[in-house]
Amino acid sequence: MKVLKFGGTSVGSALRMIEVAKLITDGEQKIVVLSAMSGTTNTLVEISDYLYKKNPDGANEIINRLESKYKQHVDELYSTEEYKQKTREFLKAQFDYIRSYTKDIFTLFEEKVILAQGEIISTNMVTNYLLEQGVNTILLPALEFMRTDKNAEPDPIYIKEKLDAQLELHKGADIYITQGFICRNAYGEIDNLQRGGSDYTASLIGAAVNASEIQIWTDIDGMHDNDPRIVEKTSPVRHLHFEEAAELAYFGAKILHPTCIQPAKYANIPVRLLNTMEPKAPGTLISNETEKGKIKAVAAKDNITAIKIKSSRMLLAHGFLRKVFEIFESYQTSIDMICTSEVGVSVSIDNTKHLNEILDDLKKYGTVTVDKNMCIICVVGDLEWENVGFEAKTLEAMKDVPVRMISYGGSNYNISFLIKESDKKKALQNLSDHLFNCK
Repeated sequence: MKVLKFGGTSVGSALRMIEVAKLITDGEQKIVVLSAMSGTTNTLVEISDYLYKKNPDGANEIINRLESKYKQHVDELYSTEEYKQKTREFLKAQFDYIRSYTKDIFTLFEEKVILAQGEIISTNMVTNYLLEQGVNTILLPALEFMRTDKNAEPDPIYIKEKLDAQLELHKGADIYITQGFICRNAYGEIDNLQRGGSDYTASLIGAAVNASEIQIWTDIDGMHDNDPRIVEKTSPVRHLHFEEAAELAYFGAKILHPTCIQPAKYANIPVRLLNTMEPKAPGTLISNETEKGKIKAVAAKDNITAIKIKSSRMLLAHGFLRKVFEIFESYQTSIDMICTSEVGVSVSIDNTKHLNEILDDLKKYGTVTVDKNMCIICVVGDLEWENVGFEAKTLEAMKDVPVRMISYGGSNYNISFLIKESDKKKALQNLSDHLFNCK
């Protein structure tokens, strides 16, 4: 069985819902995870904001506007009066339920209940459309099986047990529809998965049912070996190792959050990124398989600040690095890159909220210098140290670009360079020419 996930833009209108229905009705049994219609979650957040501010009139105005939008979708989506009426009645009940929260005290608990309605509405609408089309479809409420533990982390044993029970109860369906993002917490309250939302749901379900493949459908054409807005002659990346995908995700590549696909990675289930606008395109496959000896992509991250701490006291001094790292930890500031020598250490950060306080504390241990407006360029692929020549290729490409730091060896899948933002385009084009476009 495959698990397919469709995001908000994929079900963002009646037309898009119809297109999704065509994609999933291919005769194969599957579980389909749906997000809320695009824009709905933001609107529900806006409604919650009015209720926090004790302005029920403002909230009701937004609720009425959203309900009208959905009524229009009903007329566009269904062809029979039976299903139009059935869905109208469902929507009325849902929006009356949302309105009931304008009369009482409003807390974070009530907000999470309201936020869950987006996914509940979209899944009911698609399920009704499939039933109208004669497709053997069952709606599996995520709140019946998706749960987090007391640490707000998914509870995989509970999820598998309850999901298996739901599937056994509804054996024989061609398509199972369920909600992404929403769940219950350890206390039975409605909650959500936070990081990655619906992608996380799909990965957890895939691991629970031992799916043959997890498909993440978006309106983005997979991954490219470079940013096509900056670099000429880019091409799609068709296969990535889970670790390569994680490296690229950090650099803002249009790809899954690493946490979201951990369940799939550990269960050894491949994840395929596909484009709803080009459903016949092969997309990008993410798995535990490594394409030996191949560079996959180059990515860049802007707004990086480099900090160098130089100290003669560092030489042979135990605990020096610990003291440095504790300063960053105390200000909840993550370090991206790190390079050390006998008399100094250089780090890069992308969060400068507490930069002045960090610099003041670091000056207790040495001379501190700062370089702003920097950029990290990351080369991703099979870069195990035994693979002779790749380091030379990347360094040759960077020979005309001033490099502030190089990070290599922390991972088998990347080499990173810290350079000035003004040199980014040149560096990316040089790397693309040397690594992908060379004859």
